[in-house]
Amino acid sequence: MTDGCVVDDEDVPGGEADREPDPSDSLRTFGAVMQALREHAGYSRTEFADLVSFSKHTVESVELGRRMPDLALVERSEEALGNTGALRKASKYVTRGRGDVGLAAWFRQWARLERVAVSLCTYECRLVPGLLQSEGYARAVFEGTVPVAPDSQLEEFMARRMERQRMLFERPTTPFSFIVEEHVFRRRFGDVEQMRGMLDHVLERSAPRNVTLQVVPLEAGLHACLDGPVRLLETPKGQRLAYSEGQQNGRLISDPKEVSLLCQRYDTLRSQALNAKDSRGLLERLRGEL
Repeated sequence: MTDGCVVDDEDVPGGEADREPDPSDSLRTFGAVMQALREHAGYSRTEFADLVSFSKHTVESVELGRRMPDLALVERSEEALGNTGALRKASKYVTRGRGDVGLAAWFRQWARLERVAVSLCTYECRLVPGLLQSEGYARAVFEGTVPVAPDSQLEEFMARRMERQRMLFERPTTPFSFIVEEHVFRRRFGDVEQMRGMLDHVLERSAPRNVTLQVVPLEAGLHACLDGPVRLLETPKGQRLAYSEGQQNGRLISDPKEVSLLCQRYDTLRSQALNAKDSRGLLERLRGEL
């Protein structure tokens, strides 16, 4: 169990996930269940908020289906309301409405698997991987989404992105591998200080011994991963899974043959990319050129 989520074999689908007909219904349903359990226990919203160390506004927003339940809130609520397991189980199926960014059912499922994986590999050719993004870079990414997210939602996205990065330090024995195209780090955003901040952040996040960052230099030419970004992981039970995404869609891949092919492509690209030392040297040079 990690962060209140249990990942069993049944959590891994046999093929591509489908988008729910109305994901926002799950938010409202979860909120209604939480409210009913709270009221049954005899707590007012103010009393319950103090009990779980969240604001009354947050508790109200979750109960009314306006906000995703934070994993810490789910855990603390379970403890305060009798540890029935109802909220933990229900939280696994909560999704946002269609207009929200980056929380389709298949990504939430991948994120749960990611937290218990024994190894994680990421190839990215579009933007700096989320686990390595600086706050300024992440904010620029979220601010550039269409449709535009309201400020309250933007802050929630930022908090989740930064929280997710803690995995790199909290799991020092889990190997994290990143392969990123050089042009990703050359793409300008914001001002010079923000660019430097991004490169400094990437260098800091990739410094631990369990994190390996390799850059594919511009002169490397064409290679086997040009079909697009991909993420790979291995579960504690030894199952290998993959995740790929594009415009307004994503796919959790469990078919052994397809996952094996993607692993072969990743391994081939790893041999073509710069090694970790030379990759850091390249990023340091890019920073010096600003």
